[in-house]
Amino acid sequence: VGNTVLHILVLQPNKTFACHMYSLILSYDRNKEGPGSLELIPNNEGLTPFKLAGVEGNTVMFQYLMQKRKHNLWSFGPLTTVLYDLTEIDSWAEDQSFLELIVSTKKREARQILDLTPVKELVSLKWNLYGRPYFCFLALFYILYMVCFTMCCVYRPLKPRTGNKTSSRDNTIYVQKMLQESYMTYEDELRLVGELITVIGAVVILILEIPDILRVGAAKYFGQTILGGPFHIIVITYACMILVTMVMRLTSTTGEVVPMSFALVLGWCNVMYFARGFQMLGPFTIMIQKMIFGDLMRFCWLMAVVILGFASAFYIIFQTENPENLGQFYNYPMSLFTTFELFLTIIDGPANYDVDLPFMYSVVYFAFAIIATLLMLNLLIAMMGDTHWRVAHERDELWRAQVVATTVMLERKLPRCLWPRSGICGREYGLGDRWYLRVEDRVDPNKHKMMRYTEAFKVQDRDNYDKSLEKLEINRDVLYKKELPTLSLSRSTSRTSSHRGWEILRRNT
Repeated sequence: VGNTVLHILVLQPNKTFACHMYSLILSYDRNKEGPGSLELIPNNEGLTPFKLAGVEGNTVMFQYLMQKRKHNLWSFGPLTTVLYDLTEIDSWAEDQSFLELIVSTKKREARQILDLTPVKELVSLKWNLYGRPYFCFLALFYILYMVCFTMCCVYRPLKPRTGNKTSSRDNTIYVQKMLQESYMTYEDELRLVGELITVIGAVVILILEIPDILRVGAAKYFGQTILGGPFHIIVITYACMILVTMVMRLTSTTGEVVPMSFALVLGWCNVMYFARGFQMLGPFTIMIQKMIFGDLMRFCWLMAVVILGFASAFYIIFQTENPENLGQFYNYPMSLFTTFELFLTIIDGPANYDVDLPFMYSVVYFAFAIIATLLMLNLLIAMMGDTHWRVAHERDELWRAQVVATTVMLERKLPRCLWPRSGICGREYGLGDRWYLRVEDRVDPNKHKMMRYTEAFKVQDRDNYDKSLEKLEINRDVLYKKELPTLSLSRSTSRTSSHRGWEILRRNT
């Protein structure tokens, strides 16, 4: 019951009342330390009161709980060294990390906790000491891996075509080799080494990704933009395409160019994931994801309707015409592709001035140009501009959340020998087996001086105002028209007397 009340207090809107009641309930807790403590009992979602405060973005309760956990080590003048208890904060060997919970929640207030002590110092320590070097090395290794895969695709086994052409539009001159013919020369053996590296890399990607999907859940794992959800979809699809290509190569099945081309596009697009390691490029990956899965997905439904309608009209118009004179609409699939290019203004309207074109082609193309180019493309630009404006106000906050998510991901996947535990063991200071983070805080003495100056100026303003009121009482028999300038002069004089002090305070600030 006491633990349930603690969870309810974390959700209370009255933060001051909740903190007092929280402290009162804990004062009656018999097991204040150890696993039997009320603060360490999770709810049905596996959240303790401390983690619940982080997920809900309750910064007041979070700071209150952190003040209870800190230990002042020493103080010398303006310097103070504090030890903060990292229990439930550090993501070391925890299935449900506090940092991962903060960046995966949909509440924006929760991300403000990343700027509070000691979370900010802990993330900065981990990222600068281990996260950034490992992430840069991983980015370089992935780029080299993609270069290897690209070279294997460019020099894939092909042989000249021996069969006759089936039509005048047939332009194929090379075909895929059979498995027995693909690995005969020294160059083929070099390509085989690259292909083995590519396949091993795809298997490693699946081995690393699948456990996280089972642990977190597919909806949460792929749906969180900050956690890199779309990029996880891309890299898993890429690995699957590599395995499909391998099976088609081993069985000598024609058409391996389809999964191979998909894998090339997806693999190189996944390089954008590593932009989150840089403050200049990280926020733009968030913008791209929100534009693709927000604005562009909604726009594609409208675009598909327009393209289907006008492509069908163009195909019907040129169905009776000779395709050699204007071949952009000679069959229905080519009509769809040509209309798509016209929609995006990639090509100009196809025309052949040596022959007479149908009159309806001009009418339909005129309507298509007005609707597609002038109306819908400008609508897409406006939608993306609005998304860019909204994300730009959160760019630094989103980038910090990306760094936290990347740090937790690296810490979870790398071996313990490459990522030691951060902080100081409490046994060094007689505080048990818990781990602590040492933070040095500097207290600025000028802040207290300026506060005293502010109070003095406020007192001086009140004294001058009281004097002006006394003067008004003495001269109340004077006419109102004569008294008004005097009162105004007295008030302005009282303001001028403390104006210099306020200017000094502003400059010091």
